[in-house]
Amino acid sequence: MKPFDQRTPDSQYHDLLARIMRDGREVKPIQGEKAKMVFGHQMHFNLANGFPLMTERDLSGRYFTGGLSEHIAFLHGARTHAELSSYGCKWWSKWVTKERCAMFDLPEGDLGPGSYGPAWTAFPTIEGVPFNQIINVIAQIKERPYLRTHVITPWIPQYTIQHSGLPKRKVVVAPCHGYLHIVVFPETKEISVHHFQRSGDVPVGVVFNIVQYAAFTMMLAQVTGYTAHELVFTISDAHIYESQYEHVKELLAREPRAFPTVTLNPDIKDIFEFKPEHFAIGSDYNPHPAMTIPTPV
Repeated sequence: MKPFDQRTPDSQYHDLLARIMRDGREVKPIQGEKAKMVFGHQMHFNLANGFPLMTERDLSGRYFTGGLSEHIAFLHGARTHAELSSYGCKWWSKWVTKERCAMFDLPEGDLGPGSYGPAWTAFPTIEGVPFNQIINVIAQIKERPYLRTHVITPWIPQYTIQHSGLPKRKVVVAPCHGYLHIVVFPETKEISVHHFQRSGDVPVGVVFNIVQYAAFTMMLAQVTGYTAHELVFTISDAHIYESQYEHVKELLAREPRAFPTVTLNPDIKDIFEFKPEHFAIGSDYNPHPAMTIPTPV
């Protein structure tokens, strides 16, 4: 990363909030309250300009480690609330109640076989042998870095699409994020990730998703022997809920500041050995005060 005094404050997230509030179309999603949304938005985070930990509110401490915990749990195939909690991610309880899981013929606490962890690590195949995308894409990068097929998907269509002619969906929350195209530049020893997000709660979920996939880019770079170069972050349905409007107005009144330094323990060479404590936020993180923002279930 560049020295802190050479970094430029990044306003891309700030600009997205402003765009939705200004130009967003009013919609009525299944969560039961109105929202504003824009269809299609892209941000480019050059990781030399700092780690994209937003500065409009303080995301350090439990927020940072919680986002990392969820991502690491999914890398290990976590499917249940108990499994996620064992990695330090405890916020899924509202989405996996007995009543909600029963809607999909799943036991209480079960996100379902169509969720992130199973899709990434046990994708169903016609041969009947689950396919671990994480292991195999990393192996492909190491062996044939120049390929354009380093792709990971969380979407299992037969488990996520639902209508009257199909069995019940096999996932309580259809995956919103985690579609990845990894591009390697062998000549310069750089690696970049293009992340696609189907649906993004911009004031709440998106800031943590950006942390997760910037961290994943760094982890991937370290275990493959490359330098993390860029995270391209595309959101298809980018929205703000009505209950968040006042909070967003406050966020927009706060100017973006330069991104901080985030470092990794250099001794970790296996992507499945990473833990949240292997990441450290530098003392150059200077955010505005923390803010709790609601999100509907």
